[in-house]
Amino acid sequence: MTYEEFWKPLTQIYGTGEARAIARFVMEVRFGLSMTDILCGKTGNDAEMQDLQKRLLTGEPVQYVIGEAEFGSRTFHVEPGVLIPRPETYELCQWIMEDGRNSSILDIGTGSGCIACTLAAEIPHAEVTAWDISDDALRIATGNAKRTNIHVSFEKKDALNLSPDSDWWDVIVSNPPYICNKERAEMERNVLEHEPELALFVPDDDPLLFYRHIAAYAIKVLKPGGRLYFEINPIYVEEMKAMLLDTGFHHVEIKKDMFNKQRFMSAWL
Repeated sequence: MTYEEFWKPLTQIYGTGEARAIARFVMEVRFGLSMTDILCGKTGNDAEMQDLQKRLLTGEPVQYVIGEAEFGSRTFHVEPGVLIPRPETYELCQWIMEDGRNSSILDIGTGSGCIACTLAAEIPHAEVTAWDISDDALRIATGNAKRTNIHVSFEKKDALNLSPDSDWWDVIVSNPPYICNKERAEMERNVLEHEPELALFVPDDDPLLFYRHIAAYAIKVLKPGGRLYFEINPIYVEEMKAMLLDTGFHHVEIKKDMFNKQRFMSAWL
């Protein structure tokens, strides 16, 4: 199967430019071929290429098909048990890296471990702990830490059932489920049909479900001057801000992402 034979059928789902880019990504990651190799007519294993193409034609994201996703300067293993890391979430990591109070960090709902592993790697001497309720997520995140030789303490915990303990944190960060069911119609098919609903959706009548529980926990366990960071749903910015202030936080700050959407929020204790 040639490069052209691989990408052209993908235009049934994607535009020409995106279909070509996906094909190049597959050729590079799975078969180790550069664009020069492709132009010279080199290809991968034909049977494997046909299998990969079939999966892509179902709308399965290329990151799951290949098993890898880029996040910052690192590559993380991903599979359908975890969300695919988004480039804008790396901006949240960068914001935290600028914080001077970051010796002990907790990531709630770690998924692939991309936030926790990035912070552990980029912040000298930081002690990073990451929680998730999903066994698949914890397995994948643990593997990602090991493959990059990064130390993170992973634990199974439910973000909706957290109780204060003896741990005190400088920073708590979370990118929890925040998409309401009513927003499904606006979402891409490959996200709806392939990424885990557990990590995406909240009830229409309680869009701040996870934020409220995490904030109630954080107010009790952050050190004086500690900070809480969230990735948020832009349509609930004002409700988020009011909730954090009502919980007892102050100096609530909002930042836009690379797409000019109000995507991140921090609050100081």
